[in-house]
Amino acid sequence: MGKQGYHHGNLRQALVDATLRLIAEKGPQGFTMAEAAKLAEVSTAAPYRHFSGREALIAEAARQGFEIFVTRIEAAFDAGRPDPLAAFMAIARSYLAFARSNAGHYVAMFESGLTPGTNPELADAAGRAQAVLTRAASALSAHLPVERRPSAVLFAAHVWAMSHGVVELYARGAPAARAPMPPEDLLESGIRVYLRGLGLIPPDSAP
Repeated sequence: MGKQGYHHGNLRQALVDATLRLIAEKGPQGFTMAEAAKLAEVSTAAPYRHFSGREALIAEAARQGFEIFVTRIEAAFDAGRPDPLAAFMAIARSYLAFARSNAGHYVAMFESGLTPGTNPELADAAGRAQAVLTRAASALSAHLPVERRPSAVLFAAHVWAMSHGVVELYARGAPAARAPMPPEDLLESGIRVYLRGLGLIPPDSAP
């Protein structure tokens, strides 16, 4: 099967798929190139036809993850419809959903220790993801006078960090049982508190 996949040009993706499974099971540092090759049913030398080493293989898994992530949060944002706040919250829910449904990608993207700047394709995909959240943040603050608008880049980064924290503490694995409320509700309430503090939504806009 492995040799057949290689001859049909699928070896590269078979290795990425194997890597995603191994990352989800063992973490980004818990497997070797040889294990990825074995899971993909190819020789231990075959991965080096496409990847210089494990880090390059993880980087490709992360890049593909960001491509999927961008598509999903773009769809959630839906050009700011039906309104900027609802679109912003839709992105937050999409973030949690992605972390659950694409555990291997998520870990490769955010927990593998990769530096996106060292890989141009990965950096581009990560930048496009950040740009979606920044656009959503800009839309949310557009009603304020220019001199009162918080930095969209800054508060988008804050919300991204908050989302990541909820994922790590409550949305994946056994610790999720400790959540005081559904992770989606926890994240949304935290975002609302933050947005009220910036003056982006009125105090009585939500309980």
